[in-house]
Amino acid sequence: MTEKQPHSHKKWKMLFFILLISNGIVLLTLSVLLFWPAADVDRPDHKPIEKEDSSEFIVRTTKQNVDDLANAYLEELLKGTKHHYSITLGEDVQLNGELPVFSTTVPLTVRFDPIVQANGDVVLKQKSISVGLLQLPNQKIMEYMKKYLPMPDWVTVDAKNEEIYVAVTNMDIKSNFHVYVEQLDLESNNLAFKIRVPYETLGID
Repeated sequence: MTEKQPHSHKKWKMLFFILLISNGIVLLTLSVLLFWPAADVDRPDHKPIEKEDSSEFIVRTTKQNVDDLANAYLEELLKGTKHHYSITLGEDVQLNGELPVFSTTVPLTVRFDPIVQANGDVVLKQKSISVGLLQLPNQKIMEYMKKYLPMPDWVTVDAKNEEIYVAVTNMDIKSNFHVYVEQLDLESNNLAFKIRVPYETLGID
């Protein structure tokens, strides 16, 4: 009986060390799992929302409204000069006025077909010209118009091609709005303009 005690004692001592080592391994493993840096997780790219600098609106109107606005502008433009002419929108665009020739003036009537450009400007393509009783080539009359009729700097008379380029997008508007022509359907009285309003105009940074 007494001879078996040292053997049992060694056995329990070995079991104790095995248990101690096992607990140590478990604690070490838990520590590694808890404190190991987390791996980077792939996330979808988050792009900041780009702040728009303007908003756009489509404004539909009538030929009469455009007539009134255009002629009010021309009246201001010609103030203090001896010149007078007006614009009328009917089946086409009609310019009526007087053209100085030598020491007198002669009545002028020019009819144009408006052609909206992709950038929002308009080309007025000449379709007929009447200058009193004078018989002059259309190109020559357009040259007279370019030389003698005051026009805004955003309107260009192209005598060679018998047309007028109206750079609506280059108009200098005090409100800082930007205007583009969307549609000029004179036959159905359907006119549309795109108005771009910069946020800075409204005090929005």
